[in-house]
This record gives sequence, C-alpha cells and structure tokens, in this order.
Amino acid sequence: MPFLFLPATSTALNMLPALNHARELLAERGMSVLGAWALLNLLVSGYYVARTDPRTEAHYFHQMNVGWNIINAVLAVVGMLRAHPNQVAGLTLADSLEAQFNFEKILLINAGLDVAYLAVGSWLRARAASAPLRPERLFGFGRSLWLQGGFLLLFDTGFYFVYHRYAGALLALL
Repeated sequence: MPFLFLPATSTALNMLPALNHARELLAERGMSVLGAWALLNLLVSGYYVARTDPRTEAHYFHQMNVGWNIINAVLAVVGMLRAHPNQVAGLTLADSLEAQFNFEKILLINAGLDVAYLAVGSWLRARAASAPLRPERLFGFGRSLWLQGGFLLLFDTGFYFVYHRYAGALLALL
C-alpha cells in the first residue's frame, strides 16, 4: 500500500516559519563555531609557525594548521553568508524538508571525510617512521590532520545530531 501524505493542518503549517527560522539560525551559529575554531588556530599556529625551528615537527604542525584553517575560515564565512534566518519564512514544507535533508547529507559526507583525514594523518605518521628525508614534516602534518580531523569529526557529527532534531519537527507537520 503506498504511503499517503495527508495535507498538513493550517495550525501545523503556522509553525513552519518559526521552525525554518530556528533551523537557519542554528546553521548560522554552527558556522560561527567553525569560524571561531579557525580563528583560534590561525592566531595560535600563526604565532608559533614563525617562532619554531623549520626543522622540527612543531613547525610543520603549525604550518599545516594555518593552511587548514584558512580553508575553515573561508567555509565558515561562506556558510554564515548563505544562512538566511530571516528569509526562510516563505518556504513550503516540501522545500523545508529538502533543505533540511540536503544539509544533513553535507554534514554526513563531511563526517566521512573527517574519518579519512584521521586515517591520512595516521598514514603520514607511520610513513614518517621510515622516511629518509624530512620525517619531521610528515610527523607534523600527520599530527595536524589528527587535530583538525578530530575536531571536525566531533563538530560535524555533533552538529548533525543537533540539527537533525529539526527533521523530526518538520516530519511531524506532515
């Protein structure tokens, strides 16, 4: 028997603009958390990359953190600019569900990539043990991937579970 979706009641649909606003506001705040992480890393590692011996693991660790967090900062700014908490009031329930699940897919794909970053960090650290040239670079880059991948895995999975609460609220309107 096919699934029948009954039209949502007008009372339930009155809640839709508030749900969309809260969902977009959460996305914006999530991107600000990523931006704060990026800024913190840029400040700390930017300070230390200029003050560590270029022949040490610490130098390469901070160098990779700076590069990594330039990208995080750009992603956070783009994410904050794309979030429009005050402009989603007119979304239909179907559009709201599509936006919800598209963002959830992005978070889950990112979590998979974060696991890959952790694995690459481990591979770099293992490779450094037998590297004839500049093993400190591989050690430092690997350690940075552990830190950044670990943070992003916690961020993306935590954000997914918090954001996913809105999926239940939206589906309750069906």
